[in-house]
Amino acid sequence: MTLAERIAPSDLAAALDWWREAGVDSVFTDEATNWLTGPVPANPAAEAAPALRSARFAPKPAPAPARIDLFGGAPPADLAAFREWWLSEPALDAIGPRGRVPPRGMARTQLMVLVMDPEAGDTTALLSQAQGRLLGRILAAMAVPDGEIYVASVLPRHTPMADGVALARQGYREVLSHHVQLVAPRRIVAFGANILPLLGHDAAQDPAAVEFFELEGSGIPLLASEGLDSMMAMPRLKARFWRRWLDWTGRQA
Repeated sequence: MTLAERIAPSDLAAALDWWREAGVDSVFTDEATNWLTGPVPANPAAEAAPALRSARFAPKPAPAPARIDLFGGAPPADLAAFREWWLSEPALDAIGPRGRVPPRGMARTQLMVLVMDPEAGDTTALLSQAQGRLLGRILAAMAVPDGEIYVASVLPRHTPMADGVALARQGYREVLSHHVQLVAPRRIVAFGANILPLLGHDAAQDPAAVEFFELEGSGIPLLASEGLDSMMAMPRLKARFWRRWLDWTGRQA
């Protein structure tokens, strides 16, 4: 007679009840098995810990930049009104009107030059420092008369590392579009690696593939390039810009 045959069913049931009362309800092998509910993790706390840590310490997504109606429903009617608004509107930036640098030039020029922001050190005149001197040499080589050039910035003050995508989402794209509409230039040259989103193009797009600034169903010829600061640091960019300028103007001739 085997051991199992010698143990009465009632004795086996009593033994199981005793162990259950003692709190032992699992058979412990390499992989523990719960007799009442089936297989359980070997270490539930250890398996739950990574999930708890992930939930506790996962970075919260950054909130989307708040979109601002910068014109308040009443955009300036001409360049004189725009300049006044540019220098006085409190909502245009968080710092306020003090220290803003205005655009310069007249409407209906041959060329509108766009940069992301004024230079550090600009006060009353936009691009009055080293970048402005480089721009002056470029414009002289282009043989565009001073009276046929309008120079403007997307932002009213020097703003290092400005995020073009965030600015476009905040409403600066609409401000720039209205500004361009008031100037009504024949051509636009835009300098700056982060300026493409403000021009209605993808930030990752090759600037050489950008050809027009879309405005109310029409397109103004547009040449987008690296920033003037980058050209100062890497002279080869000047040569590349000049080749692109000659090709661009040759195709429009």
